[in-house]
Amino acid sequence: MKLTKKILAALLALVLVAALSACSSAQKPAESPAETAVESPAATDAAQPEESQAAEPTETVKLVVGASPAPHAEILEAVKPLLAEQGIELEIEEFTDYVLPNQALEAGDLDANYFQHLPYLLNFNENNGTNLVPAGAIHFEPLGIYAGKSADLSNIPDGATISVPNDATNEARALLLLQDNGIIKLADGAGITATKNDIVENPYNVEIVETEAAQIPNILQDVDYAVINSNYAINAGLNPVADSLVIEGSASAYANILAVKEGNENSEKIQALVAALKSDTIRQYINDTYDGAVVPFDD
Repeated sequence: MKLTKKILAALLALVLVAALSACSSAQKPAESPAETAVESPAATDAAQPEESQAAEPTETVKLVVGASPAPHAEILEAVKPLLAEQGIELEIEEFTDYVLPNQALEAGDLDANYFQHLPYLLNFNENNGTNLVPAGAIHFEPLGIYAGKSADLSNIPDGATISVPNDATNEARALLLLQDNGIIKLADGAGITATKNDIVENPYNVEIVETEAAQIPNILQDVDYAVINSNYAINAGLNPVADSLVIEGSASAYANILAVKEGNENSEKIQALVAALKSDTIRQYINDTYDGAVVPFDD
């Protein structure tokens, strides 16, 4: 009997606890869906408005070009803004001779160079085992005959000294200019490979002084006449049109080119540079700046 009473007491206690729990639940206000919902980090992220992704800046392409100071580097400076609009940063390295820029190009230190004409490039390749090719013909620089100790070509003194470039192609070109003005006569067929050994008639007994092209303006006062490349004349403060005694006519064979290592002539940045150099903007710049001393080349 006592055991039965204890069991009944326990049951009554359980019923009382259950009743109290139910009562407590009934009295608690229901939570709103927003309060009961537990947001996972993923859900929170999904609920946030998607942020617009900022466009990554276009990577600037660098283009390194070797050039003679004038007019080539000056022309390239005018080209810089045109290339910058296309995301190309043009870096110009200046050279004062005709050998180092080709060596640097062959070595891969330059993307291109701009200082020479095609006959010179072909001769350089043959003599040095290089593999350089033209990417485009840009302009023509006429050679001029300049007065040194003698003032004009109408009274050439007997035994006059005439300085000419000593590189193969420009020496021949200078000798042809002297021939065109009746100062010497070359052997038939000598053409663009002529040297002073090809002189067959020399009525004034002139002495041909072969000189490194860049140095000719520096010795002008020491010779009677000098044949000077326009770029070196401009560097020396000479105006090829106004200061020369005679100036070479346009010769497409001697158009100055943009040169590259073989295989790179069709790369996008090289073609962009060629297009800029041949653009109306740069043609106008050349005409306005050099007034005939540098002539844009027409393909």
